[in-house]
Amino acid sequence: MTEESSDFKFNYFFGLVNLVAVFLIVWFLWYIFMNPNTVMKLYTPMYGFSLIVVFLSGIILMAKVLEWPAWYNRLSQKDNPIAKGILLTIIAFLLMIGLNYIVFWGFIGKFGIAYFSPDSIVASGGIGAEPFVARENASTAIVYFFTAFLWMALFWGLGFGRWPWQKDTYGVQAWSKLFAIVFFTVLFYIFLFHSHVCYLFYPAQDKAAVTPWWEELAGTGSAFFSLGLILCTLVWIVFSDLLWEGKPWDRYEVDGESTFGKGFAVFFSTLTLGIILIFILLMIFNYVWMEPFVGGQYTDGPDWRYIHAGEIAGFFVLAAFIWKNYFNNFPNFDSLWLRALIRSIIAVVLGLLIYWFYYSPLATFFLAKVEGFAQPGDTPLVWALLFLSIILIQSEFFDGWPLKRKK
Repeated sequence: MTEESSDFKFNYFFGLVNLVAVFLIVWFLWYIFMNPNTVMKLYTPMYGFSLIVVFLSGIILMAKVLEWPAWYNRLSQKDNPIAKGILLTIIAFLLMIGLNYIVFWGFIGKFGIAYFSPDSIVASGGIGAEPFVARENASTAIVYFFTAFLWMALFWGLGFGRWPWQKDTYGVQAWSKLFAIVFFTVLFYIFLFHSHVCYLFYPAQDKAAVTPWWEELAGTGSAFFSLGLILCTLVWIVFSDLLWEGKPWDRYEVDGESTFGKGFAVFFSTLTLGIILIFILLMIFNYVWMEPFVGGQYTDGPDWRYIHAGEIAGFFVLAAFIWKNYFNNFPNFDSLWLRALIRSIIAVVLGLLIYWFYYSPLATFFLAKVEGFAQPGDTPLVWALLFLSIILIQSEFFDGWPLKRKK
Protein backbone atom coordinates (compact mmCIF):
# COMPACT_ATOMS: atom_id res chain seq x y z
CA MET A 1 0.00 0.00 0.00
CA THR A 2 1.60 3.27 -1.11
CA GLU A 3 1.14 6.76 0.14
CA GLU A 4 -0.82 7.57 -3.03
CA SER A 5 -3.64 5.24 -1.97
CA SER A 6 -6.99 6.94 -1.61
CA ASP A 7 -7.99 4.60 1.23
CA PHE A 8 -4.98 4.77 3.53
CA LYS A 9 -2.44 7.30 4.68
CA PHE A 10 0.86 5.88 5.88
CA ASN A 11 2.69 7.18 8.95
CA TYR A 12 6.35 6.15 9.09
CA PHE A 13 6.73 6.83 12.81
CA PHE A 14 3.77 4.57 13.56
CA GLY A 15 5.40 2.02 11.26
CA LEU A 16 8.51 2.03 13.45
CA VAL A 17 6.40 1.77 16.61
CA ASN A 18 4.45 -1.12 15.06
CA LEU A 19 7.69 -2.91 14.19
CA VAL A 20 8.89 -2.60 17.79
CA ALA A 21 5.54 -3.95 19.01
CA VAL A 22 5.76 -6.91 16.63
CA PHE A 23 9.33 -7.59 17.80
CA LEU A 24 8.09 -7.70 21.40
CA ILE A 25 5.25 -10.05 20.44
CA VAL A 26 7.74 -12.35 18.73
CA TRP A 27 9.99 -12.20 21.78
CA PHE A 28 7.05 -13.09 24.06
CA LEU A 29 6.03 -16.03 21.85
CA TRP A 30 9.63 -17.19 21.69
CA TYR A 31 9.91 -16.95 25.49
CA ILE A 32 6.77 -19.02 26.03
CA PHE A 33 7.08 -21.63 23.30
CA MET A 34 10.67 -21.85 22.05
CA ASN A 35 13.09 -20.65 24.71
CA PRO A 36 14.87 -23.84 25.88
CA ASN A 37 14.98 -22.56 29.45
CA THR A 38 11.37 -21.52 30.07
CA VAL A 39 7.87 -22.93 29.53
CA MET A 40 7.14 -25.12 26.48
CA LYS A 41 10.76 -25.69 25.36
CA LEU A 42 9.71 -26.68 21.82
CA TYR A 43 13.03 -25.49 20.35
CA THR A 44 14.92 -28.78 20.33
CA PRO A 45 15.57 -27.39 17.64
CA MET A 46 13.98 -29.41 14.81
CA TYR A 47 10.66 -30.02 16.59
CA GLY A 48 10.07 -26.30 17.08
CA PHE A 49 11.42 -25.64 13.60
CA SER A 50 8.86 -27.98 12.04
CA LEU A 51 5.96 -26.40 13.91
CA ILE A 52 6.95 -22.89 12.80
CA VAL A 53 7.43 -23.93 9.16
CA VAL A 54 4.03 -25.67 9.15
CA PHE A 55 2.42 -22.63 10.80
CA LEU A 56 3.92 -20.27 8.21
CA SER A 57 2.88 -22.65 5.44
CA GLY A 58 -0.69 -22.57 6.75
CA ILE A 59 -0.67 -18.77 6.65
CA ILE A 60 0.70 -18.76 3.08
CA LEU A 61 -1.82 -21.43 2.09
CA MET A 62 -4.72 -19.36 3.40
CA ALA A 63 -3.54 -15.93 2.26
CA LYS A 64 -1.70 -16.57 -1.02
CA VAL A 65 -3.07 -19.84 -2.40
CA LEU A 66 -6.71 -20.11 -1.29
CA GLU A 67 -7.04 -16.33 -0.76
CA TRP A 68 -9.31 -16.78 2.24
CA PRO A 69 -8.90 -13.19 3.55
CA ALA A 70 -10.30 -11.83 0.27
CA TRP A 71 -13.04 -14.46 0.29
CA TYR A 72 -13.92 -13.46 3.87
CA ASN A 73 -14.18 -9.81 2.81
CA ARG A 74 -16.61 -10.72 0.04
CA LEU A 75 -18.84 -12.69 2.41
CA SER A 76 -18.75 -10.29 5.35
CA GLN A 77 -21.10 -7.34 5.49
CA LYS A 78 -18.93 -5.52 8.04
CA ASP A 79 -15.46 -4.04 7.72
CA ASN A 80 -13.99 -5.51 10.90
CA PRO A 81 -10.31 -6.46 10.46
CA ILE A 82 -9.96 -7.42 14.13
CA ALA A 83 -12.67 -10.09 14.01
CA LYS A 84 -11.37 -11.38 10.68
CA GLY A 85 -7.79 -11.44 11.92
CA ILE A 86 -8.62 -13.37 15.08
CA LEU A 87 -10.70 -15.92 13.19
CA LEU A 88 -8.10 -16.54 10.47
CA THR A 89 -5.27 -16.74 13.01
CA ILE A 90 -7.15 -19.43 14.92
CA ILE A 91 -7.71 -21.33 11.67
CA ALA A 92 -3.98 -21.06 10.85
CA PHE A 93 -3.12 -22.47 14.28
CA LEU A 94 -5.58 -25.34 13.82
CA LEU A 95 -4.10 -26.00 10.38
CA MET A 96 -0.66 -26.30 11.97
CA ILE A 97 -1.99 -28.80 14.52
CA GLY A 98 -3.89 -30.76 11.90
CA LEU A 99 -1.15 -30.91 9.30
CA ASN A 100 1.68 -31.74 11.69
CA TYR A 101 0.04 -34.14 14.12
CA ILE A 102 -2.86 -35.62 12.15
CA VAL A 103 -1.82 -35.60 8.48
CA PHE A 104 1.92 -36.29 8.85
CA TRP A 105 2.36 -37.97 12.27
CA GLY A 106 -0.97 -39.79 12.34
CA PHE A 107 -1.73 -40.60 8.68
CA ILE A 108 1.19 -40.38 6.24
CA GLY A 109 3.72 -41.49 8.85
CA LYS A 110 1.52 -44.34 10.05
CA PHE A 111 0.19 -45.71 6.76
CA GLY A 112 2.76 -44.57 4.20
CA ILE A 113 6.24 -43.19 4.93
CA ALA A 114 7.44 -44.15 8.40
CA TYR A 115 9.98 -41.36 8.83
CA PHE A 116 7.20 -38.72 8.98
CA SER A 117 6.02 -40.14 12.34
CA PRO A 118 8.10 -40.41 15.55
CA ASP A 119 5.95 -43.34 16.71
CA SER A 120 6.55 -45.25 13.48
CA ILE A 121 10.30 -44.66 13.73
CA VAL A 122 10.35 -45.92 17.33
CA ALA A 123 8.23 -48.95 16.40
CA SER A 124 10.67 -49.85 13.61
CA GLY A 125 13.49 -50.17 16.15
CA GLY A 126 17.20 -49.96 15.45
CA ILE A 127 19.80 -47.29 16.10
CA GLY A 128 18.32 -43.78 16.22
CA ALA A 129 14.84 -44.99 17.18
CA GLU A 130 14.93 -43.38 20.63
CA PRO A 131 11.86 -41.12 21.13
CA PHE A 132 13.77 -37.81 21.13
CA VAL A 133 15.91 -38.66 18.10
CA ALA A 134 12.89 -40.09 16.29
CA ARG A 135 10.95 -36.89 16.83
CA GLU A 136 13.89 -34.80 15.59
CA ASN A 137 14.24 -36.90 12.43
CA ALA A 138 10.50 -36.82 11.71
CA SER A 139 10.50 -33.07 12.29
CA THR A 140 13.44 -32.68 9.91
CA ALA A 141 11.50 -34.43 7.16
CA ILE A 142 8.47 -32.19 7.79
CA VAL A 143 10.68 -29.07 7.66
CA TYR A 144 12.00 -30.16 4.28
CA PHE A 145 8.54 -30.92 2.87
CA PHE A 146 7.05 -27.60 3.88
CA THR A 147 10.11 -25.68 2.73
CA ALA A 148 9.41 -27.11 -0.72
CA PHE A 149 5.76 -26.07 -0.28
CA LEU A 150 6.69 -22.49 0.61
CA TRP A 151 8.93 -22.30 -2.44
CA MET A 152 6.23 -23.58 -4.78
CA ALA A 153 3.44 -21.47 -3.23
CA LEU A 154 5.36 -18.18 -3.38
CA PHE A 155 6.75 -18.97 -6.83
CA TRP A 156 3.30 -19.87 -8.16
CA GLY A 157 1.81 -16.61 -6.90
CA LEU A 158 4.47 -14.56 -8.69
CA GLY A 159 4.91 -16.74 -11.76
CA PHE A 160 1.68 -18.44 -12.78
CA GLY A 161 -0.81 -16.53 -10.64
CA ARG A 162 -4.29 -17.69 -11.62
CA TRP A 163 -3.16 -19.18 -14.94
CA PRO A 164 -4.63 -21.24 -16.58
CA TRP A 165 -7.82 -20.93 -14.53
CA GLN A 166 -8.19 -17.14 -14.67
CA LYS A 167 -11.58 -17.37 -16.40
CA ASP A 168 -12.98 -19.89 -13.93
CA THR A 169 -14.75 -19.28 -10.63
CA TYR A 170 -12.92 -18.44 -7.42
CA GLY A 171 -13.34 -21.99 -6.12
CA VAL A 172 -11.88 -23.57 -9.24
CA GLN A 173 -8.93 -21.16 -9.17
CA ALA A 174 -8.14 -21.68 -5.49
CA TRP A 175 -8.33 -25.46 -5.36
CA SER A 176 -6.67 -25.95 -8.74
CA LYS A 177 -3.73 -23.84 -7.58
CA LEU A 178 -3.55 -25.85 -4.37
CA PHE A 179 -3.48 -29.22 -6.13
CA ALA A 180 -0.89 -28.00 -8.65
CA ILE A 181 1.34 -26.58 -5.89
CA VAL A 182 1.08 -29.75 -3.78
CA PHE A 183 1.88 -31.90 -6.84
CA PHE A 184 5.10 -30.01 -7.57
CA THR A 185 5.92 -29.84 -3.86
CA VAL A 186 5.91 -33.63 -3.69
CA LEU A 187 8.10 -33.89 -6.80
CA PHE A 188 10.68 -31.41 -5.54
CA TYR A 189 10.65 -32.93 -2.06
CA ILE A 190 11.45 -36.35 -3.53
CA PHE A 191 14.16 -34.92 -5.76
CA LEU A 192 15.82 -32.57 -3.25
CA PHE A 193 15.19 -33.98 0.24
CA HIS A 194 13.94 -37.57 0.39
CA SER A 195 17.37 -39.14 -0.18
CA HIS A 196 18.90 -37.31 2.75
CA VAL A 197 16.13 -38.24 5.18
CA CYS A 198 16.52 -41.94 4.31
CA TYR A 199 20.21 -41.67 5.11
CA LEU A 200 19.57 -40.22 8.57
CA PHE A 201 19.03 -43.77 9.83
CA TYR A 202 21.46 -46.59 10.47
CA PRO A 203 21.61 -48.64 8.45
CA ALA A 204 20.68 -46.21 5.67
CA GLN A 205 17.39 -46.92 3.92
CA ASP A 206 19.17 -47.46 0.60
CA LYS A 207 16.30 -49.50 -0.86
CA ALA A 208 13.93 -46.58 -0.31
CA ALA A 209 16.25 -43.83 -1.61
CA VAL A 210 19.32 -43.47 -3.77
CA THR A 211 22.50 -41.87 -2.46
CA PRO A 212 21.94 -38.08 -2.52
CA TRP A 213 22.70 -37.08 -6.09
CA TRP A 214 24.28 -33.79 -4.99
CA GLU A 215 26.86 -35.43 -2.69
CA GLU A 216 29.81 -35.12 -5.07
CA LEU A 217 28.73 -31.70 -6.33
CA ALA A 218 28.20 -30.17 -2.89
CA GLY A 219 30.76 -32.09 -0.87
CA THR A 220 28.03 -33.32 1.48
CA GLY A 221 25.03 -35.61 1.32
CA SER A 222 23.09 -33.32 3.64
CA ALA A 223 19.88 -31.78 2.30
CA PHE A 224 21.05 -28.53 3.86
CA PHE A 225 22.41 -28.05 0.35
CA SER A 226 18.87 -28.10 -1.06
CA LEU A 227 17.46 -26.08 1.82
CA GLY A 228 20.05 -23.33 1.34
CA LEU A 229 19.47 -23.24 -2.41
CA ILE A 230 15.69 -22.93 -2.05
CA LEU A 231 15.99 -20.13 0.50
CA CYS A 232 18.46 -18.24 -1.71
CA THR A 233 15.98 -18.60 -4.57
CA LEU A 234 13.13 -17.34 -2.38
CA VAL A 235 15.05 -14.10 -1.84
CA TRP A 236 14.57 -13.21 -5.50
CA ILE A 237 10.94 -14.31 -5.57
CA VAL A 238 10.14 -12.13 -2.55
CA PHE A 239 12.22 -9.19 -3.79
CA SER A 240 10.49 -9.38 -7.18
CA ASP A 241 7.05 -9.52 -5.62
CA LEU A 242 7.43 -6.96 -2.83
CA LEU A 243 10.27 -4.60 -3.73
CA TRP A 244 10.21 -4.68 -7.52
CA GLU A 245 6.39 -4.63 -7.78
CA GLY A 246 6.30 -7.71 -9.99
CA LYS A 247 8.96 -6.46 -12.41
CA PRO A 248 10.37 -7.50 -14.82
CA TRP A 249 8.13 -10.55 -15.13
CA ASP A 250 4.96 -8.61 -15.97
CA ARG A 251 6.23 -8.20 -19.54
CA TYR A 252 5.15 -11.82 -20.10
CA GLU A 253 1.57 -11.16 -19.01
CA VAL A 254 -1.43 -10.96 -21.34
CA ASP A 255 -4.25 -8.61 -20.38
CA GLY A 256 -2.85 -8.34 -16.89
CA GLU A 257 -2.87 -12.11 -16.30
CA SER A 258 0.03 -14.50 -15.96
CA THR A 259 0.95 -16.92 -18.72
CA PHE A 260 2.94 -20.12 -19.03
CA GLY A 261 5.82 -18.04 -20.40
CA LYS A 262 5.83 -15.86 -17.31
CA GLY A 263 5.84 -18.82 -14.96
CA PHE A 264 8.63 -20.49 -16.94
CA ALA A 265 10.72 -17.30 -16.90
CA VAL A 266 10.17 -16.66 -13.19
CA PHE A 267 11.05 -20.21 -12.18
CA PHE A 268 14.31 -20.54 -14.07
CA SER A 269 15.41 -16.93 -13.64
CA THR A 270 14.93 -16.89 -9.86
CA LEU A 271 16.52 -20.34 -9.57
CA THR A 272 19.54 -19.08 -11.51
CA LEU A 273 19.77 -16.01 -9.30
CA GLY A 274 19.47 -18.26 -6.25
CA ILE A 275 22.42 -20.35 -7.46
CA ILE A 276 24.45 -17.17 -7.98
CA LEU A 277 23.55 -15.87 -4.51
CA ILE A 278 24.48 -19.09 -2.72
CA PHE A 279 27.75 -19.22 -4.69
CA ILE A 280 28.61 -15.66 -3.61
CA LEU A 281 27.79 -16.41 0.02
CA LEU A 282 29.90 -19.58 -0.06
CA MET A 283 32.83 -17.61 -1.47
CA ILE A 284 32.48 -15.12 1.40
CA PHE A 285 32.44 -17.99 3.90
CA ASN A 286 35.57 -19.45 2.32
CA TYR A 287 37.29 -16.10 2.70
CA VAL A 288 36.30 -15.80 6.37
CA TRP A 289 36.61 -19.44 7.51
CA MET A 290 38.76 -20.91 4.69
CA GLU A 291 37.72 -23.95 2.62
CA PRO A 292 35.34 -26.45 4.26
CA PHE A 293 36.19 -30.16 4.21
CA VAL A 294 34.32 -33.43 4.47
CA GLY A 295 34.06 -34.32 8.13
CA GLY A 296 34.59 -30.73 9.21
CA GLN A 297 32.64 -29.66 12.27
CA TYR A 298 30.52 -26.51 12.63
CA THR A 299 31.94 -23.67 10.49
CA ASP A 300 34.30 -26.13 8.74
CA GLY A 301 31.47 -28.42 7.64
CA PRO A 302 30.16 -28.10 4.05
CA ASP A 303 26.65 -28.86 5.30
CA TRP A 304 26.75 -25.97 7.77
CA ARG A 305 27.94 -23.58 5.06
CA TYR A 306 24.83 -24.34 2.98
CA ILE A 307 22.36 -23.97 5.82
CA HIS A 308 24.11 -20.76 6.90
CA ALA A 309 23.66 -19.37 3.39
CA GLY A 310 19.97 -20.22 3.72
CA GLU A 311 19.81 -18.53 7.11
CA ILE A 312 21.25 -15.32 5.69
CA ALA A 313 18.77 -15.55 2.82
CA GLY A 314 16.01 -15.91 5.43
CA PHE A 315 17.15 -12.65 7.04
CA PHE A 316 16.96 -10.92 3.64
CA VAL A 317 13.42 -12.25 3.10
CA LEU A 318 12.41 -11.06 6.57
CA ALA A 319 13.94 -7.64 5.89
CA ALA A 320 11.95 -7.30 2.64
CA PHE A 321 8.66 -7.99 4.44
CA ILE A 322 9.59 -5.56 7.22
CA TRP A 323 10.40 -2.80 4.74
CA LYS A 324 7.24 -3.39 2.72
CA ASN A 325 4.86 -3.49 5.67
CA TYR A 326 6.35 -1.07 8.21
CA PHE A 327 8.16 1.44 6.02
CA ASN A 328 5.77 1.58 3.07
CA ASN A 329 8.38 0.32 0.59
CA PHE A 330 10.22 3.64 0.77
CA PRO A 331 11.15 5.30 -1.58
CA ASN A 332 8.09 5.75 -3.78
CA PHE A 333 9.17 8.19 -6.48
CA ASP A 334 8.43 7.81 -10.19
CA SER A 335 11.41 5.80 -11.46
CA LEU A 336 10.48 2.17 -10.78
CA TRP A 337 13.91 0.69 -11.41
CA LEU A 338 15.64 3.26 -9.23
CA ARG A 339 13.26 2.78 -6.33
CA ALA A 340 13.45 -1.02 -6.77
CA LEU A 341 17.25 -0.83 -6.62
CA ILE A 342 17.24 1.38 -3.52
CA ARG A 343 14.68 -0.85 -1.79
CA SER A 344 16.78 -3.94 -2.56
CA ILE A 345 19.93 -2.34 -1.16
CA ILE A 346 18.02 -1.29 1.97
CA ALA A 347 16.63 -4.83 2.39
CA VAL A 348 20.12 -6.34 2.11
CA VAL A 349 21.53 -3.85 4.63
CA LEU A 350 18.58 -4.44 6.97
CA GLY A 351 19.05 -8.19 6.60
CA LEU A 352 22.71 -7.83 7.58
CA LEU A 353 21.66 -5.76 10.61
CA ILE A 354 19.28 -8.56 11.62
CA TYR A 355 22.18 -10.96 11.12
CA TRP A 356 24.33 -8.81 13.41
CA PHE A 357 21.56 -8.76 16.03
CA TYR A 358 21.13 -12.51 15.98
CA TYR A 359 24.84 -13.17 16.46
CA SER A 360 25.32 -10.40 19.03
CA PRO A 361 25.02 -10.67 22.83
CA LEU A 362 21.53 -9.17 22.52
CA ALA A 363 20.24 -12.51 21.25
CA THR A 364 21.51 -14.15 24.42
CA PHE A 365 18.96 -12.10 26.36
CA PHE A 366 16.06 -12.18 23.92
CA LEU A 367 16.39 -15.75 22.61
CA ALA A 368 18.57 -17.56 25.16
CA LYS A 369 21.01 -18.16 22.32
CA VAL A 370 24.57 -19.30 22.96
CA GLU A 371 26.98 -16.70 21.60
CA GLY A 372 29.01 -17.47 18.51
CA PHE A 373 28.53 -19.16 15.15
CA ALA A 374 27.57 -22.75 14.40
CA GLN A 375 26.52 -23.66 17.92
CA PRO A 376 24.97 -27.13 18.25
CA GLY A 377 21.24 -26.91 17.83
CA ASP A 378 21.27 -23.27 16.72
CA THR A 379 18.80 -22.59 13.90
CA PRO A 380 18.25 -18.86 13.21
CA LEU A 381 15.54 -19.73 10.69
CA VAL A 382 13.16 -20.66 13.49
CA TRP A 383 13.22 -17.15 14.94
CA ALA A 384 13.19 -15.49 11.49
CA LEU A 385 10.19 -17.54 10.31
CA LEU A 386 8.31 -16.91 13.56
CA PHE A 387 8.90 -13.17 13.02
CA LEU A 388 7.73 -13.50 9.42
CA SER A 389 4.61 -15.38 10.51
CA ILE A 390 3.53 -12.55 12.81
CA ILE A 391 4.15 -9.97 10.08
CA LEU A 392 2.01 -11.94 7.64
CA ILE A 393 -0.76 -12.41 10.18
CA GLN A 394 -0.95 -8.66 10.71
CA SER A 395 -0.72 -7.73 7.02
CA GLU A 396 -2.89 -10.49 5.53
CA PHE A 397 -5.36 -11.42 8.28
CA PHE A 398 -5.72 -8.08 10.10
CA ASP A 399 -5.35 -5.96 6.90
CA GLY A 400 -2.39 -4.18 8.50
CA TRP A 401 -4.42 -3.01 11.53
CA PRO A 402 -3.66 -0.94 13.57
CA LEU A 403 -0.93 0.55 11.37
CA LYS A 404 -3.16 0.87 8.32
CA ARG A 405 -6.60 2.32 8.88
CA LYS A 406 -9.08 3.82 6.51
CA LYS A 407 -9.24 7.61 6.49
